[in-house]
Amino acid sequence: MQNGKNRAVRGVTYLVLSLWALTTIYPFIWVILNSFRKKGLILSDSFSLPLGEAFTFDNYLVAWQRADFKNAYLNSFLISGTVTVFVVIIAGLAAYGLVRYRFPGRSLLYSLIMAGMMFPVFSTIIPVFRLEVMMHIAGTGNRWLSLLAVILPQIAGNLCFAIIILMGFIQSVPIDLEESAYLDGCNVFQIYFHIIIPAAKSSFATVAIFAFLWSYNDLFTQSFFLRYPHERAITGLLNEISSQAGVNYGLMASSVVLVVIPVLVVYICLQKHIIKGLTAGAIKG
Repeated sequence: MQNGKNRAVRGVTYLVLSLWALTTIYPFIWVILNSFRKKGLILSDSFSLPLGEAFTFDNYLVAWQRADFKNAYLNSFLISGTVTVFVVIIAGLAAYGLVRYRFPGRSLLYSLIMAGMMFPVFSTIIPVFRLEVMMHIAGTGNRWLSLLAVILPQIAGNLCFAIIILMGFIQSVPIDLEESAYLDGCNVFQIYFHIIIPAAKSSFATVAIFAFLWSYNDLFTQSFFLRYPHERAITGLLNEISSQAGVNYGLMASSVVLVVIPVLVVYICLQKHIIKGLTAGAIKG
């Protein structure tokens, strides 16, 4: 009786999750299908497979020729890669210090980190922009300074989440390992790099993946600081194409696919780290 009830509950759960997955995945499948369909047929027949005369690569060719995807990809990867590296380094050291050390103001600092997750980027973007203009970083027209102007607030915006996630993992690492390392003559940095990071590598991978994805998809910050064509990142380029393409839905669909491909590849390759990291953090933290 109990087994039958469990199977029924499991069946309902799988059904609900399958329907949810379908509603999430289908729009992207629709975009992919119509990116290969002749633009004149999208409005009249947008739900069938693009076979025969309806199939075309022209949408991708036009998108690649009309927009500077190569430069936009380079800017996006420079921004997101730099943000990811610095977030992992700074958040890891901060989380380790907050977990393993007791010092005056520790509780206040932890509270401020928690509070930092409650403020949306919209509430801070104006003072951040004015500060960077005063520092002659933003609005200079220099490509590298403009990229730096985006990188700095994105690092700050990701740190609170990253520190909280890493603290939960570091707390789960047995303190006995560190004490043994101290007795063997290891210093704090040797312990951090040779014990903490290997033991919590799933958490660091999770933080790195989310930092990269959030940075890559951040249109709001980029629209403030990247004003010139040679500075534009991939999401800003997609926004520009969408505003200029009008009713050319084939061009917009192919552009969306070109923008999403790197994110999709990163997620597919590293999804086990995301699932493992978040699940372990929820259990151990």
